Amino acid sequence: MTPDESRRDRVDELARARAVFDEEIAGLEAVRDRIGEAFLSAVDAIEACRGRMIISGIGKSGLIAKKIAATLTSTGTPSFYLHPVEAAHGDLGLVGDGDVVLIISKSGASDELRQLIQPLRKLGVTIIGMTGVRDSHLGVSADIVLDISVDGEAGTLGLAPTTSATVSLVLGDTLASALVERRGFTAEDFARFHPSGILGKRLTLTVREVMRTGRDVPLVNEQTRLKDALVEIMEKSIGCTGVLDDDGRLTGIITDGDLKRILAARDDALEVPVCDVMTGTPKSIDPDMLAADALAAMELNESGPLLMYFIVDGEGRPIGLLHLHDILRAGLRAE
Repeated sequence: MTPDESRRDRVDELARARAVFDEEIAGLEAVRDRIGEAFLSAVDAIEACRGRMIISGIGKSGLIAKKIAATLTSTGTPSFYLHPVEAAHGDLGLVGDGDVVLIISKSGASDELRQLIQPLRKLGVTIIGMTGVRDSHLGVSADIVLDISVDGEAGTLGLAPTTSATVSLVLGDTLASALVERRGFTAEDFARFHPSGILGKRLTLTVREVMRTGRDVPLVNEQTRLKDALVEIMEKSIGCTGVLDDDGRLTGIITDGDLKRILAARDDALEVPVCDVMTGTPKSIDPDMLAADALAAMELNESGPLLMYFIVDGEGRPIGLLHLHDILRAGLRAE
């Protein structure tokens, strides 16, 4: 193969890859345009459910079902995945009167689902069918049918479920989104379900919870000589020290960067009181501010990124110090 032929092959491969995107997007648009009363009925049924939300499917549809169950659970609709084969061997005991069951199947005709639907009907649960064949066993047995039919599967010889899996996934996300709005589910509610994750921390972790306090905060008096302030900076290993007046109020700051400029400018720098060389009115933040917002404020500071903030009380006395590293250690990262 010549270099030109190799380049053409790579260009053709990229074109085929983009074509898969186009085919899947076309499938999504077709299903989007069909959303109507059946979708609203499904949302009504799930919202009114006083039991549990159960999602089932086999093969690739089963994988999509697990993801939809996880999304619903994390957004205020407790749900779980039920394997149709395991259901026939005892797991139907998990299903009770008043539950809502969402079954996903492109063909709506698999033997495993046939064996699941009949006992579900006897249990009196509401069945929502997500299928591409309206007159299939699932289509005619379900109380509510969500149409996921597509013209074809993108790529993969049109055989493996690609577009049909994508539209099923997105339709599940759409149900979850609609339920979030119906129930008034808030970011704070979401955070309660994600206490250890980055998303939860972004929504709940405050400056007060991660700031340094007490003896860990570097502080000197206005009359302290610069060389003694340098000792405080080195001992606390934060790269700065706050400066206090005689009433304990924060009046200034000296950073590592300030030290370099001061020492370069004055031969007597180490002997002068810090009030003569400090930067006045250091920036401070509220201790109840979200740590994620403090991180954003550090990065977006008008005069350049900041590494730390002092936290002061109503009298202007420092109660803590927040360093960029404190936020990063807590597991937060810039977006």
